[in-house]
Amino acid sequence: MPSSIDLRPYLDDLERFSDGQMTVAEQDAFEERLVHDPDLQHAYQAYQQLTADLRWVAGHETLRLRLLNLDKTLDEREAALIRIKQDTRRRQKRWGGGIAVAALVALAAALAYLLLRPAPTTTWARYYVPDPGLTDSARLFVRRPLLAEAMHQYRHQQYPAALRVLRRISTERLGQDTLLYFNGIFLLRQGQAAQARLYLQRVSEQADSDLAGKALYHLGMATWQAGQPAEARKLLAQVAADPLNPYQEAAQKTLHAKVIGKE
Repeated sequence: MPSSIDLRPYLDDLERFSDGQMTVAEQDAFEERLVHDPDLQHAYQAYQQLTADLRWVAGHETLRLRLLNLDKTLDEREAALIRIKQDTRRRQKRWGGGIAVAALVALAAALAYLLLRPAPTTTWARYYVPDPGLTDSARLFVRRPLLAEAMHQYRHQQYPAALRVLRRISTERLGQDTLLYFNGIFLLRQGQAAQARLYLQRVSEQADSDLAGKALYHLGMATWQAGQPAEARKLLAQVAADPLNPYQEAAQKTLHAKVIGKE
């Protein structure tokens, strides 16, 4: 790719394509140009890199603000602990009773634990094995640029953005089972288990789809996340009994741990 590319001749089309503002006919024509026009390919790659850099900068600014908020929260927690200790000393002097002092010390310890303990990791998240997504390749980039962008967003945990891009892809250009499957996967990674199940259920019932087995595993985990442990165990038992399912070992590990419904 050239080190410097003039995006101006292509900018309007690139923005409309990336924002989903093209008609179906315009989108098909643009993707056809991408396959045959090397200059447009280079411009599209440069545009994608530019937008990725902008997202990176925005992400770092967000991280900076989060760190500032974290510092503020820690300062507030430290101030709260100091106040607890001061209250304890004052009550020790006022009451002078050993039992009362012990109770206050225990209360201070409990409050300190509640304030400073790390956020718990759900059992479901510890056992879930995510789908890695489709491999990013030059062929995928050229022939399926929207799908490549959706996978890029997914791998960078930008799940809402990945879902928006994915839903711009027509079933005429990608198998319906693939679109349904990744709709379910992206929703599940956002924590929207109930919605994810609707998509994954449909794929798992398509016996002729290569994705049916994988969808069944993620359906089982989505069902667990949705708070239906008995149904989740049944689904994962089917996965665990299938030697051809790539998630067989993951399902067996989860079932053997007997953690479903123990949260």
